[in-house]
Amino acid sequence: MLSQELQNYIDSLIQPRNGLLAEMEEYAHQNGVPIMEPSGIETMLQLLRIQQPEAVLEVGTAIGYSALRMAFALPQTKIVTLERDQERFTLAVDYIKRADMQQQIIQISGDALELEEEVASHAPFDAIFIDAAKGQYKRFFEMYSRYLKPGGMIITDNVLFKGLVYNQEADSRRLRSLVKKIDEFNRWLTANQEYDTVILPIGDGIAVSKKR
Repeated sequence: MLSQELQNYIDSLIQPRNGLLAEMEEYAHQNGVPIMEPSGIETMLQLLRIQQPEAVLEVGTAIGYSALRMAFALPQTKIVTLERDQERFTLAVDYIKRADMQQQIIQISGDALELEEEVASHAPFDAIFIDAAKGQYKRFFEMYSRYLKPGGMIITDNVLFKGLVYNQEADSRRLRSLVKKIDEFNRWLTANQEYDTVILPIGDGIAVSKKR
């Protein structure tokens, strides 16, 4: 992971968001809603700008922040996003409506592990963004990667999990179990011969996997 001083410097160079996005960032901060860290989302958006995908699948909408960031950065891209938490899903519906992005962002409510058939109706995808239940990353990847176009890209957030994947100093048994699952996912992913994967120590760690 980057030193905190270096991370602070990088974050200081990122231009502030205004209006609705700033409101969403404040809501997330005040209410403990996990949204992607600034340097992480800027990196993801830059990769997507280079790729120029026609369709993106997002596993884990939360309040719709990253979906809206992608929509604003890629106005011609269809975004399909999944969320199981009903309260957060409802908030995302409101934010996306306020941004007038309902036509570009397709929201699906439910557990991502139970939505394959509905997601398949919107496939194929050029890119997939995974940012949901960390203990299910491998299952999400295996389930939805089959709907990725050849040469497509999968971005997975939080793969360094505050550095716990390498120092293994989690405070509770539950957290240690989660860290173990993320570490196992990282090792499985980087050894997966169907993808070229790199893990970037940016934000909370993002894995970028390009389908061969």
